[in-house]
Amino acid sequence: MNWFISCITQNYANFNGRARRQEYWMFTLFGFLLNLALSIVGVILISISTSLVSVTNIISFVVWAALFLPSLAVAVRRLHDTDRSGWWVLIALVPLIGAIVLLVFACMDSTPGSNQYGENPKGL
Repeated sequence: MNWFISCITQNYANFNGRARRQEYWMFTLFGFLLNLALSIVGVILISISTSLVSVTNIISFVVWAALFLPSLAVAVRRLHDTDRSGWWVLIALVPLIGAIVLLVFACMDSTPGSNQYGENPKGL
C-alpha cells in the first residue's frame, strides 16, 4: 500500500524518472482491488435500491478520474525504467496488441545502471 500512497501523494503527476516493477505492479494491484471493492459495493447498493445507480456511477467516475493521472505517470516511469520513451504508453490505444506489448514492457527488468531517464531505482 505504501507504493500506492507514494504514487498518489509524491508522484501524482510525475512523468520524470524511473519506476521499479514493484512500484508499478503494487500501484496497479491496489488500484484493481479498490475498483473491485467499489464494484462490489455498487452491486450491493443497486440491489438495495435502483435509485442509487447514479450515486455509484458518480463515485466510480470520481475514483477513475482521481487515479487516471497517477496511473499514466507510473506507466510512463515504468517505461523509462526499461529505457523506452513514455510515448509507448499510447500503444494501449491499439486493441489487444497494445495491451500485450505494454504487459511485456511492464514485466521486463530494469535497464542496469543509469539511463537517459535517471538512476536505476533498484540501486537507490
